[in-house]
Formats: sequence, structure tokens, C-alpha cells
Amino acid sequence: MSTFGSIYRVTTYGESHCASVGAIIDGCPPGLELSAADIQVQLSRRRPGQSNLTTPRDEKDLVQIQSGIEHGVALGTPIGLLVKNEDQRPNDYSETDLYPRPSHADYTYLEKYGVKASSGGGRSSARETIGRVAAGAIAEKYLKQVYGIEIVAFVSSVGKIRLPSNVAPPSMTPDGDEDDNDVEDILSPEFRQLLSTITREEVDKHPTRCPHPETAERMTKRIIRAKDAQDSIGGTVTCVIRNVPSGLGEPVFDKFEAKLAQAMLSIPATKAFEVGSGFKGTEVPGSKHNDPFVLKNGKFSTLTNWSGGIQGGITNGEDIYFRQVDSYISPLKAGHLRITCDRIGFKSPATISQPQNTAQYNGTPGTLAARGRHDPCVVPRAVPIVEAMAAIVLMDQLLIQHARKTAASLLPPITTLPHTMMIPKH
Repeated sequence: MSTFGSIYRVTTYGESHCASVGAIIDGCPPGLELSAADIQVQLSRRRPGQSNLTTPRDEKDLVQIQSGIEHGVALGTPIGLLVKNEDQRPNDYSETDLYPRPSHADYTYLEKYGVKASSGGGRSSARETIGRVAAGAIAEKYLKQVYGIEIVAFVSSVGKIRLPSNVAPPSMTPDGDEDDNDVEDILSPEFRQLLSTITREEVDKHPTRCPHPETAERMTKRIIRAKDAQDSIGGTVTCVIRNVPSGLGEPVFDKFEAKLAQAMLSIPATKAFEVGSGFKGTEVPGSKHNDPFVLKNGKFSTLTNWSGGIQGGITNGEDIYFRQVDSYISPLKAGHLRITCDRIGFKSPATISQPQNTAQYNGTPGTLAARGRHDPCVVPRAVPIVEAMAAIVLMDQLLIQHARKTAASLLPPITTLPHTMMIPKH
């Protein structure tokens, strides 16, 4: 499907080399002040041609508002957004008439629909994400204005080069095994400070969008090395979300983490996503993994946050975090600032310029040397896409919860239930 969301519904349209791409956004609250500038700031962060680390395709990605906003105010009706494709070179893809690109969607789209786009990746191209980023920018303005929610993503690894977390390795048992009772591998103060204070301005200071200068320079060299070899390289993005309310998410099939996973894994080139303690949670006993409840500063909270702010698929008021896979990161103990962070893995881009042994659609062996302009590493440009999808999920879940609470508020007060079935008054 090309539509995501239940109340805040986002439908994207367009292929990589058609006349335009964009989105229809339904469910934006009426009265929200909106302008093209609110949307353009994120589209400009996503656009190609920003540095020698990205595709040289020169698209300005200027958004045009088609409907739903008048005199700078959202009407509550569907918002139509359009971005023209201007720097198109469809002839660069003539080789794909005969050869499906290895690990690309050429073959699978043809198998599914019986036809495929004549050039580029069609709907599987990252060009499609323009509509997502535009819809996410609108959602973010509401989330920030009403709830103070902040969403900041940054590149945390490229290939094997990782942003350091300075976390001590686990201790060992006398038998030489990792001690599964050792869960004191807390993030370093430096990394905690980074996650709690990082801003988009800091992220954008370097073309890699890695906020650690030394690591960013190493990442640059790795991406350039892949580019010079007409190859590509993958990486991961970490996203920090702050001030998420409790009660979001639906039981069973539409759990909050399930919707986040769907959103993140729908982004082109994604291959990995981990929430809460993730795989690390499989390595410790339940007595260490469980989150005891406490009253802190007059608020019912958890002492630890192995659950990542989500229990039973519903947010519990703690910050949500999606654990990064490639380093020892555990939840912060009581008294420390809790943070929300996620890590999404992006594979190496499938389209590379060096010759590849493959086969034509009829099975005849051959060599494909793809032309075109492609990112040697997608993760720097993926940052605003991750932020956008997080914002869309949050916006949709908040509106769902608002609808439930509003409907309940119209009923007379409940007086027949035992006090154990109600939220206690402090």
C-alpha cells in the first residue's frame, strides 16, 4: 500500500523519473499554522546533491502546496503537496530493460505487477520518501507545539566505523563465559549527554551527519573509498525522541513498537530495527531485565527502563528508546537522565557502477554495468526520513488516543467500579 496511518493518513505518489512526487495528508488538525517553509526545511535536508558523499542528482525539491492550507492555516481537509522532478536522466537506465539490477526491486516489482517502471527504481526509489518527509514535517510542528516532543536523528555508523559509546565490555564468569548477571554496562556520561542534548543544527555540521567529529572524518573517508571504487557501503541511524506521552499504542496487533518497526522498515534500504533492550535482553535473567515501578518526583515511573518506554505495546511515560545493535548499550539507572534513541540499519545501496555478473530476464548470463547517479552511502540523507516516519507514527497514535479519551469524557463519571480498577489519585 501507498498509505500509512489510521487518523493521520499519509499517501505518497510518484516514481523516481516521473513528472513529480508528493503526498496527500489527511487528518491534520484544523487551525495549525503551516507554511511551505515549515515543510521545506526538512525536504532541503533530504535533497540530493548536498555534498560529494551523496548522489550528484541536482534536485531543488521545492514543495508546492496544492490544497488544505489557506492564509497559512490548515483547514482540516486533505493537504496536497507536490515536488517536481527536474533533473531526470531516464536514459541512464536503458541497461535495466534487459538486466534486473542485483539486490534491487526491478525483478520483484515485475513479478508482482507484471509491469515495471521504465527507468530508475520507480516506487522503490528513495525519491518516494519526499512525500513522507513532507508529511513528517507537518506532524512535527504539531507535536512540538502541543507536546514539546523533539525528534533528532543522526548517523551512528558507516560500515564498521561506529560512533563510540565508551561502554565497558561485560565481565566474564570463572568458566570464561560472559556473566549474564552483569547489566551495569551503562552508557558513558559523554554519550548520555550527546543523546540528551543533541540538536539538528549540531547533526548537520558535518556532511556525514555524525555528531562526533573524529568519527565523522573516518566515515567520510570510508564513503569516499566506496565511491572511488564505484561501490557502496551501509550504515545505521540513531534517532532520539523526547517528551513522549504515556498511553500511546494499541493492544495486540498495533503495538507502539510494532507501528514504529513497520514505519522504519518501510524506508528504502532498511534491513534492521531493534527496540528496547532488544537482543541484549535475551542475555540477562528476568530478575535483572524487569523494570520495577517507583514514585519519582510525584510521578509513577520505572526504576530502570529495559522496556524502552513501552510495555504491552503501550507507552508507559518513560522515554522510548530503540537500542543500537552494534555496541553494549543498556538502560540508564534511577537518577540518570533517560533518553529515547533508536537505531535503524541501512544496507549498502544496491545500485553500483562497477560491472556485476548477473543474468538477463530470460536467464542468459551477462554483465551489468549500471549507469545513473546514486548515493555511495544512503545514511546521511536517511536522517530526516527516519525523523519523519517517527513523527508520523507519533502523530497518528496521539490522535487515536485523543479520540478515545474524548469519547470517554462524554460519558457520566464512573461510580460502580472498585477502586482497584481505576487510576489511583495521588
